[in-house]
Amino acid sequence: MIAYITGASSGLGAYTAQALADNGWTVVAGARSFTGETDGRMTHLPLDVTRDDSVRDFMERAKQIGAPDAVIHCAAVLCFGSCEETALADYARVMETNFLGMARVNQQVLPLMREKGGGKVVLFSSINGLMGLPFQSAYTASKHAIEGYAECLAQEVTPFGIQVMLIEPGDHRGGSSRCRLTSAAMTDASPYWADFRKGTEVIRRDEENGSDPAKLGRRVAELLTREKLPFRKKIGSPAQMLAPHAAQSSARTRHEPHSAPIYPWWQIIRQIIIALLCFPKKCGIIEQDRHMNLEA
Repeated sequence: MIAYITGASSGLGAYTAQALADNGWTVVAGARSFTGETDGRMTHLPLDVTRDDSVRDFMERAKQIGAPDAVIHCAAVLCFGSCEETALADYARVMETNFLGMARVNQQVLPLMREKGGGKVVLFSSINGLMGLPFQSAYTASKHAIEGYAECLAQEVTPFGIQVMLIEPGDHRGGSSRCRLTSAAMTDASPYWADFRKGTEVIRRDEENGSDPAKLGRRVAELLTREKLPFRKKIGSPAQMLAPHAAQSSARTRHEPHSAPIYPWWQIIRQIIIALLCFPKKCGIIEQDRHMNLEA
């Protein structure tokens, strides 16, 4: 079995690539820093998903190894900043990498899968694809775009035997600082500075204490052995997996239209307790499946 994977030099992409290789897959891993070396079952090819020529070169070299049975999209960057002050160029860079880069690779991969008679497309979204968080608007918008794109893609490619799965991780350890940008406007002169500092400190702490990325990589590798993939798979800590539901509930029950949604602590704690009682063997991590009905 052959898997192509983008964004494989660090973070969840690197752990997923290694898990696939450990499970017997032939892995063609792509990242901007790779130079073409082969290590066991994994070949590291240079790939910049924002450039058409780089994607074409990657595909030509990957096809020499073999047509893909699966493609896993992990390439992503994050830009911190307020909506008001994040430069349009920063929005463009995030969307070009996270969303358009994925679409660019898929347009090269899907013909190979159709010719082969099937395949599996795995798109890394995030809990940010389900809810908005302050000072991450570019990243959140890109992940929401991936969610909508995946729904369209799944319905279009099902007749060709191609399955689509969204992975929606919570915070995991091991992310690369190279993929985390900050808007140039975010200085102590910004009217958002105090909240921005507090918010990014919470993000840093959550990531440092996040879930094990190796476990997520192994879970993705296991899912790819299934005959039928779930359309959505949430993987993360109980609090983060339940946060989108609490956010939606809070937004529905609040009556101040100009206030940002507040996630009631009591509601999240209540849901965590329920989850721990229902999933005693998974007290450190919760997974949620969701299938899309694609039958006519």
